[in-house]
Amino acid sequence: MKKLLVLLSFAAGIIFFQSLNSCRHEFSGDRCAMDPIRITVSQTDASPNQNNGEISAIATGGAGFQFSLNGGAFQDSGHFVELAPFQNYNVVVRNSWGCTDTGRVSINVFDPCSTTTIVVTATKVDASPNQSNGSITVTATGGTGFTYSINGGAFQSSNVFTGLAAGSYTVTAKNSNGCIGAVQVTIGTNDPCAGVTVVVTATKVDPTNGQSNGSITATATGATGFTYSLNGGAFQTSNVFTGLAAGNYTVTAKSSAGCLGSTTISLGSTNPCNGVTITVTLTKVDPTTGQSNGSITATATGGTGFTYCLNGGAYQSSNVFTGLAAGTYTVTAKSSAGCLGTASITLTAVSPCTNINIVISTAIVNNTPCVTPATGKITVTATGSTGFTYNLNGGAYQASNVFSALAAGTYTVGVKDANGCTRTASAVVGTAPSGPLFAQMRNLISTRCNGSGCHIGNGQNAAGYNFDNDCNIVTKWSQINNTCVIYAQGWVKMPKNPQPLFTAAEKQIVTNWINAGHRYTD
Repeated sequence: MKKLLVLLSFAAGIIFFQSLNSCRHEFSGDRCAMDPIRITVSQTDASPNQNNGEISAIATGGAGFQFSLNGGAFQDSGHFVELAPFQNYNVVVRNSWGCTDTGRVSINVFDPCSTTTIVVTATKVDASPNQSNGSITVTATGGTGFTYSINGGAFQSSNVFTGLAAGSYTVTAKNSNGCIGAVQVTIGTNDPCAGVTVVVTATKVDPTNGQSNGSITATATGATGFTYSLNGGAFQTSNVFTGLAAGNYTVTAKSSAGCLGSTTISLGSTNPCNGVTITVTLTKVDPTTGQSNGSITATATGGTGFTYCLNGGAYQSSNVFTGLAAGTYTVTAKSSAGCLGTASITLTAVSPCTNINIVISTAIVNNTPCVTPATGKITVTATGSTGFTYNLNGGAYQASNVFSALAAGTYTVGVKDANGCTRTASAVVGTAPSGPLFAQMRNLISTRCNGSGCHIGNGQNAAGYNFDNDCNIVTKWSQINNTCVIYAQGWVKMPKNPQPLFTAAEKQIVTNWINAGHRYTD
C-alpha cells in the first residue's frame, strides 16, 4: 500500500513538501495500514556563501516520532540546521510502530539583496592644515539597521567618522540583510588661523632661593578655547604653571582651532625669610608611667600656612603630636614661605593613680541550693574615677559589673579605671534560707526516715543516695511521693518497719511541699 501526496507553498523563501508514505507491515489489520504515517517537510534556503540552511519536519499518524537526515542517526527533533546549499536532502520519519515515511527537499541560496539598491550620501568637514580633524557624516537609504565602514575597515553603528586628514575616502553602508552601497568623499584642507593673531601675556611669582615654588599665569586673546604649553610640553587646560625654579620659560597658547601664540618670561629668585622670625611655643600632656600617651601641642607665629615636624621627622599639617613617652622633644614649625622656628620641651612620666581613690560597693543575691546553674549574683558599683571594667577572683576584666551563676562562697571583686588604676574588695555570697514547707519536709524526713536500711543518718546510702544532703530530698521528691504517700505500684512502702507508715497529716506535709513546686525555697 503506497500513497504519494505533495504540498507546495512559496512564502518568505520557505518551501513545504509532504511526500511518500510507506508502511512496512502490510497485512490485514496492520496498524500502519489503519493509521498511515505522513511527513511534512519545510526548508529555509541558505544565505550566500554560508551553510545556514534549515529543514523542519513534522509527522502525523501514530506517536513516538523520530527523524533521520540522509540516512543519519534517528533523533527526536525534526529540525536540522547548518545545511549547505545546492544539495538534495531525504528526511525519514518513523513512529513507535515502525511505520516510516520519507520527504525530499533541496536547499538553495536566498539572496536578500537581489531587489535592493543601497543609496549612500555624505557630508564632510575639511581638515585643518597638517591636522586630522576632518569628519564625514553618512546617510543611507534602501533598508534598515545600517552599519558603516570607511576604507574597508570594520563596520560600526555610528554614521560619523572623525579624526580624518585631507584625502580621499570610501564610505560603505551595509543594511541588516548584508546589502551594501558606497560613496567616495574627498576631505580638503582649510586654514582656520588665516587672519588670526593670538597674543599671550603672563604674570609671575618668583621662586624662593634654592626652591621650585615659582609660578606663571598666562592670558591669551585673539581666539577662544585656549590650552597652554610650557617650554614645548603637553598642552593643558589650566593657564597656571607652578612648581617652577628660577630660569627662562616660554608659554604657548593654542586656540580650539589650533592657532598659536607665545611669550617668554624670566623667573628670578627671592629669600622670603629675610627679616622674618618664627616663634614656636609648646604645651604638653605628660605620659603615664610606662606608657606612651603623652602629647605636645605647638603654636607658631611670624608667618602663615605652618606645618610641623617632631625631632626632624616629616612635616605634617597638624600641630599636635601624640603617643609620646617620657623624654625631650624638639618641634620645628615651617611657614608656607619655608621660614623655620624651633622649640624644645621635656615630657615627664606621671602616675595616673596618685590622686585616684576608687571606692567599691557590692550588692549580693544569695545562692539558692539545689538549683543548677547556681543563682548567686554579685553586682559591683565603683566610684572615684571613670571608664571602669571589672573582674572576679583575679580573672579577666570585663565591661559588665554583674557576676552571675555563683555558688555560696567568698569572692574577690576587682575594679580597674580607664587609667589602669585598680582596687579590690571581698564579697560573700550566702545560702538562701529554706522555705517553711521544705523545713517541715526536712524535719519529717529526719525524724521518720532514719535507721537501718534508710537514706539518712551518718551518711547512710541506701539505693545510691541519702537524705543527709538537702538537695537529695529536692531531687528525689518523686521517689518520696511514690514510697511514702501514694504507695505507687512497684514501689516499697516507706518508712521501713519498725517505723510506722506516714500518717495522713504527715502525708499532707509531703503533698503540700510537692504541690508548691518541691523546691528548697518552698
